[in-house]
Amino acid sequence: MLVLCIVLAGLAIFSSASLGLLARENSSVSKDILQQAGLGLGLGFLALFIARAIPLAFIKRLSPYIYVITIFFTALVFIPGIGFQSGGAVRWIDLGFTTVQPAEFLKIGLVLVLAWWLAPRARGLADFKKGLLPFVFILALPSAMLLAQPNTSTALLILATGAVMYFAAGAPWKDFGILALGLALIFVSVAFARPYVLERIKTFIDPSANSLTSGYQLQQSLIAIGSGGLLGRGLGQSVEKFNYLPEPDGDSIFAVFAEEAGFVGAFILIAFFLALSARGIVISGHAKDLYGGLVALGFSFIIIMQVFINIGAMLGMIPLTGLPLPFISHGGTALVAVLIMCGLILNVASHRKA
Repeated sequence: MLVLCIVLAGLAIFSSASLGLLARENSSVSKDILQQAGLGLGLGFLALFIARAIPLAFIKRLSPYIYVITIFFTALVFIPGIGFQSGGAVRWIDLGFTTVQPAEFLKIGLVLVLAWWLAPRARGLADFKKGLLPFVFILALPSAMLLAQPNTSTALLILATGAVMYFAAGAPWKDFGILALGLALIFVSVAFARPYVLERIKTFIDPSANSLTSGYQLQQSLIAIGSGGLLGRGLGQSVEKFNYLPEPDGDSIFAVFAEEAGFVGAFILIAFFLALSARGIVISGHAKDLYGGLVALGFSFIIIMQVFINIGAMLGMIPLTGLPLPFISHGGTALVAVLIMCGLILNVASHRKA
């Protein structure tokens, strides 16, 4: 029921935010809404029901194969003629009638294979050669592929998710320092290797310094959120989505919603996300086995982290990342992937401890 409420609310929010594209050239609002509703919601709910219905033991056996398939499809973006480039990044596969972002399904494959690998080895994770070393190798390939696209935010997200699952499985806390240092080194290296990452960090530190360039999106986002006040301007009445706020139906969709629904509406939306995440964590704790528990925990963490990262970036609490708001932002692939995650969490819930 929580998923259905968020999805329906998300479609309404997306439809309203998409109206802001009417004032821009080369926009097709009706096509975007139809793709989000038809391809995203239609295929998404079908995938949710399938993921919910397949026996969890069968999914467990397939986990390494699912991971390999998602790695293969993610690699296709680097092949000329197949991969689609936009904004200097190669993250999509062009199907002609639409594009697909394989990295969204890579999240699913990685969580499944980590749960499959960690569950039978939980008691041996204290051994460096049997625990931390192979764990790092499992994360290395997908992280490298994402950084090469570049898709830095998703790479950091899967690294954080992997770390949460690793320690939840019973890894010794002495490994925390090693992983934290590794993540810090990766982040610093990427920041200096990718000028746009360093620019976003500078903008986060001093948003007013580049208010017309790198800080423009954050400035307009804060204006939109502040303009919403307590109760908002009303659904569809946003001003910022017309020619002011970049990507009103994408990364900036929370700012548009906060302007239209105000603090109260934004608070209710966040409360729904928190309730969904809390439900996922409870399901994880009551799972029949460690594999199911790790699957539910991994997907719940991905969903809530994307929510906080997206909203936090719009509020200026963290640097801008480009991660979409789950269930709501434009992107049929992301919507299908998150609904599959929900289906697998529900699958785990149907296999509780006796």
